[in-house]
Amino acid sequence: MTTPAGAAPRSHLYVPGDRPEVLRRAVARAADALILDLEDSVAAAAKERARAAVAAFLAERPAPVAAEPALWVRVNPGAVGRADLAAVVGPALAGVCLAKTESVAEVAEVSWLIGALESERGLQDGRIALSPLLESAAAVFAAREIAATPRVLRLQIGEADLCADIGVEPGPDERELLWVRSQVVLASAAARIDPPVGPVSTDYTDLGALRESTVALRRLGFAGRACIHPAQLATVNEVFTPTPGEVERAYAVVAGHEAAIASGNGVFVDGRGRMVDLAVVRGARRTLAAARLAGLRPRPEPPDLTQPTDRTD
Repeated sequence: MTTPAGAAPRSHLYVPGDRPEVLRRAVARAADALILDLEDSVAAAAKERARAAVAAFLAERPAPVAAEPALWVRVNPGAVGRADLAAVVGPALAGVCLAKTESVAEVAEVSWLIGALESERGLQDGRIALSPLLESAAAVFAAREIAATPRVLRLQIGEADLCADIGVEPGPDERELLWVRSQVVLASAAARIDPPVGPVSTDYTDLGALRESTVALRRLGFAGRACIHPAQLATVNEVFTPTPGEVERAYAVVAGHEAAIASGNGVFVDGRGRMVDLAVVRGARRTLAAARLAGLRPRPEPPDLTQPTDRTD
């Protein structure tokens, strides 16, 4: 699935890399992105088999398929991860999730390795993105620097490993993790990358609890969430899909702002008497991009008059 400019995937479904039959079924699921997993869901004895299966799955696709989810691969850390990269980098791959990221140096090394493979295989430089998983105290403290590393598109938090590392025992409302989540949201915004991916919920039977926690993540600044089971996708997609009312309000904000720009004004007052400036417009454009991703197909947006345009007269 091709993600519209300005929109981050709502749902990211983890798929075990050592189960080819599951990989093939997964592309028909409702996920915006698939994360083909070579790490935690694959036993040590099955790592090579999983790598070969994921490589074969990707090789069947000479390019991304617009109607299918974006394809990411979670690679192992260290030397095993370097072998993973060599097997999976190709034209169908959207990005790499880097498990157990610890430092900027590690991310920079992986970015360089991907760049070398892109060059070797005739791919556009920088085409394959990175999504580091922060799973330790050291990684969380380095989040801002990691987010600013070239090729990093978005961050994720591996909360199970993180809780084990720092001794946190989350309660039902998970307030113990609020500071970590907020820090990663801020680090992402400071680096001008996509909002982070929300953490998985291991209970895929309690969809009410999933909805409640996903709404909390959206309010906190997340734009999507990782899932471990297809049953979670509909709930996550719904929470991160703008309502028709939100879409109409966003369109009105963008149209009103562009009309104000055309008349020489930087701000305008909306129908509810509120002053609207560029910061509000940025949020409105994100809402419209999320609506397009969900297939809502809002009216065409007015051109962004704050950006330069290429013209041939």
